[in-house]
Amino acid sequence: MAKIDLSLILACYNEGPTFAQSVLRIVEALKKLKVNWEIIFVEDKSSDDTLDEIKSLARKVKNSKLLIHNKNHGRGKSVSDGIRAAKGEICGYLDVDLEISENYIPIFVDEIKKGYDMVVGKRYFEAGYKSLARFLASKIYSFLVKASIRIPISDTEAGYKFFKRDRILPVLFKVRDNHWFWDTEICAKAYWMGLTISEIPVLFVRRRDKKSTVRLIPDTIDYIKNLIRLKSQITNSKFQTNLKSKIINSKQF
Repeated sequence: MAKIDLSLILACYNEGPTFAQSVLRIVEALKKLKVNWEIIFVEDKSSDDTLDEIKSLARKVKNSKLLIHNKNHGRGKSVSDGIRAAKGEICGYLDVDLEISENYIPIFVDEIKKGYDMVVGKRYFEAGYKSLARFLASKIYSFLVKASIRIPISDTEAGYKFFKRDRILPVLFKVRDNHWFWDTEICAKAYWMGLTISEIPVLFVRRRDKKSTVRLIPDTIDYIKNLIRLKSQITNSKFQTNLKSKIINSKQF
């Protein structure tokens, strides 16, 4: 079997009618890369037909595997399980709704190849009132993150991150959250453990043909509780802090 260079994790939960088309777009983007790749579907106990859709797609995408959760764990747990099962030296994930385009994949892969341990998307929002609420929420949360846990990463919550697998695995053992806050925690713990991190500007385009699985009030409360928990770890932290983060200009798709 050929060596796998890139493992792409797709965390799947109630993905709806846009799912199959999005996966096929991702596959086409991967085919353009000059690397051996695999897709890892992680099905998080959906209540719709997402699992059936994945099984159908897996028959078409030969270099893919499927992990099935026996209960709903959350997006963070799904991505963590995918990273642990990955065979690639580079692994990454993106939100399968493609509100951030699949065309950024080669840019993120190239950044890892340059020597960075972790690459994080920094969202820019399309103009217009439809994205205003998401834009404001993102900016407010970014301010809270920087004020409370003092990490210089602009957008911890972007669902688009790539890693050197051997460097991120030790970080996974330090992460407690299994849900949406996983993104913030993986960024914080990676920073504290001295991983080199790069940020890539990405365009976020809100999809109106897909229902969001984010629950605004419960998830906001959960975020605040977790920020307090994470902040409490700073005083006694023995983590290194030698982040070498940079912002680069990238083409907006």
